[in-house]
Amino acid sequence: MVHATKVGTVDQYIAGFPEEVQPQLNRLRETILKAAPEAAESISYMMPAYKYHGVLVYFGGYKNHIGFYPTPSGIENFKQEISVYHYSKGAIQFPLNKPLPIKLITQIVKFRALENVEKEKAKPKKK
Repeated sequence: MVHATKVGTVDQYIAGFPEEVQPQLNRLRETILKAAPEAAESISYMMPAYKYHGVLVYFGGYKNHIGFYPTPSGIENFKQEISVYHYSKGAIQFPLNKPLPIKLITQIVKFRALENVEKEKAKPKKK
């Protein structure tokens, strides 16, 4: 399912999906926020977005899967672990008819948060 209408909050986004899909979307949201409690939650590109020292991850609900977008580095560093899912350079598809891989999602979000902090530390200081 793709949202045709613009939503302002993650709650509104999730509420726009069928009742049987909402628990998985909520579980993914909770997992991201637990793995990166300081992340700011918003809607960007008409889907839930999480930022912590830069873009962290996005997710989106679809008819048969949940798209999880941990940026290309989040894909590259977990290629072996995500090989059982359909994935591309920047996205992983979690089928709606299977449980979410909570441990893997947590690892990816924590990796991305640490990566963003390290990138920020490496930037030259502005005077």
